[in-house]
Amino acid sequence: MEISYFKKNILEKKYGRRSFLIGSSQLVLVGLLIRQMRQIQLNENEKYKLLAEENRIDIEILSPLRGIIFDSNGIILAKNKENYRIRILRDKNINLPELIDNFSKLIDISKERKNEIIKKLENKRFNASIVIAENLGWNDFMKVLVNLPSLPGIIPEIDLKRYYTHKELLAHILGYVGAISPKDLKEFSNNDPILQIEDFKIGKVGIEKELDKYLRGQVGIEKNEVNASGKIIRKLGEEASSPGKDLHLTIDSNLQKFTMLRIKDYSASVVVIDLASGAIICMASNPSFNPNKFIEGISQKDWNIMLESKNQPLANKAISGNYPPGSTFKMIVAMAALEENLISEEELFDCEGFYELEERKFHCWKYSGHGLTNLSKGIEESCDVYFYHLAERIGIERISNLAKKFGLGISPILPLTGVSKGLIPTKSWKKVNKKETWFTGDTLNSGIGQGFILSTPIQIAIMTARIATGLEINPFLIKAIDGRPIKNNKQQSLDISESTLNIIRKAMFGVVNNKKGTAFDSRVINENKLFAGKTGTSQIRQITEDERNQGIIKNENLPRYQRDHALFTGYAPFVKPKYSISIVVEHGGGGSKVAAPIARDVLLYALNNAIPSIQEYPIEKRNDIKLILKNIKKEMIST
Repeated sequence: MEISYFKKNILEKKYGRRSFLIGSSQLVLVGLLIRQMRQIQLNENEKYKLLAEENRIDIEILSPLRGIIFDSNGIILAKNKENYRIRILRDKNINLPELIDNFSKLIDISKERKNEIIKKLENKRFNASIVIAENLGWNDFMKVLVNLPSLPGIIPEIDLKRYYTHKELLAHILGYVGAISPKDLKEFSNNDPILQIEDFKIGKVGIEKELDKYLRGQVGIEKNEVNASGKIIRKLGEEASSPGKDLHLTIDSNLQKFTMLRIKDYSASVVVIDLASGAIICMASNPSFNPNKFIEGISQKDWNIMLESKNQPLANKAISGNYPPGSTFKMIVAMAALEENLISEEELFDCEGFYELEERKFHCWKYSGHGLTNLSKGIEESCDVYFYHLAERIGIERISNLAKKFGLGISPILPLTGVSKGLIPTKSWKKVNKKETWFTGDTLNSGIGQGFILSTPIQIAIMTARIATGLEINPFLIKAIDGRPIKNNKQQSLDISESTLNIIRKAMFGVVNNKKGTAFDSRVINENKLFAGKTGTSQIRQITEDERNQGIIKNENLPRYQRDHALFTGYAPFVKPKYSISIVVEHGGGGSKVAAPIARDVLLYALNNAIPSIQEYPIEKRNDIKLILKNIKKEMIST
């Protein structure tokens, strides 16, 4: 049927209007799209370009494994131990408070800690994580693993943390590691990638700090492609981290253990040097501390106890303890006089118990005096008056010069924190530092190792090592780095006459092995292990004339912190010496009663490489030492 012209015309108009409306709408939409695209391309191009680049590649810094520390025999002293810990992920799809509450039902977390975690996470970007629990036991760790399906965002992991196998025994040498502090940041370059590792630990004290650059290793990098939400799409590549270098120390950990047990009842320090090389085989300081507590986070209470203790457990007394050397300094005075030809070995001075200078009396430790005294007797019986005479004749400048030749007043070069220089005074030193003139009385006090003179146990051990060998022994602590032995400088001659050294050595032998020697009670009877030495007592309080007239109060009758320091230094064996030793017992009283017996036992252990046989002691001393050695043996086995 044909459509009439009129109807046809009407239909064409309707279709044309609809087409126009549809076409116009399409044009408007296309225009809007073009406008929006232009806006994105032109006006917000930089914004979206930056966002796309940030979301495309995520770079993670990989922490290196810290180097292991061994003793001289290959025994591990510091290693990396498994640490079970938990991380929490920041994800916009996770309700943090609810998640932490659920987690705390498994592992207890305080309200304050919860708030701290939330605050810390809110400052992190999405897909970042922080540690919320570590050092977990296996049972607690397993509880978390079992409940993981109900803990979205909780990440259990096993990492490695520093662990010190010998705990208190080597704490002062090894030191410990800790988190990077604002103070540490000043020592690093701003571009150092280590700064980007939140939980990275660096050496804080001791060898861990001084040799951190070797132990630390090199960081690695892991590259991942991520989306705008921070989710990892795929791994793009990895540059593995390089582990730190292993260190081998010169320390004999068994000798160290024996020594620490031998001085456990004292605030004391001991140093033993191998004379063949200069290697330090023992450096003990008691009381000590457990460095593992610093890794796990020491409590404020424990920290305050250590800081406030008069016995200073945090200090390495062997290198930082400054003490008047007392009579151990008399060998220096004697050698200075001999080398300057100001005294002969047999010249006599009369000791009546005091030396008078300008109406002032300088007393000898022996109230009744020693009578006529030559050099050997002066050292063997430690006559103060003899050395007052000597010191006045020599003068402080000559004494000072020779003392420095033997390592006193000079800081030994060691990879340790807190190494002290000590003090060997001169006239100019007093003028600059005290604004006073040097008096003859100052020289007399210096002649017996008192007055302004200060030394450390390591310095006294160096002095004795040089006397025993005639060589410029320079001690060291590192045997090898990364398996490569450390070359030490050849030991040079001291340029001291052999006759002078032999006179001093013979006198030191008499100190221990002659009946009137101050350390005779600490001798040994094994002919192959006889040793030489010198006792010392550092006076730390003034004794008034009234007290002298009424009778000097004995050390054992004084409050502990008013008692004298007890010192001993020596070497063994006397023929072909192998080791030198120094020991300081703080407030121990007399060097002959307290320090010398300890030195004897440590030297015997070093010579035997084992607990000494009771047969090496004089018969009358065996009952006293038997119980001591038995208890030490028991503790060495148990630890």
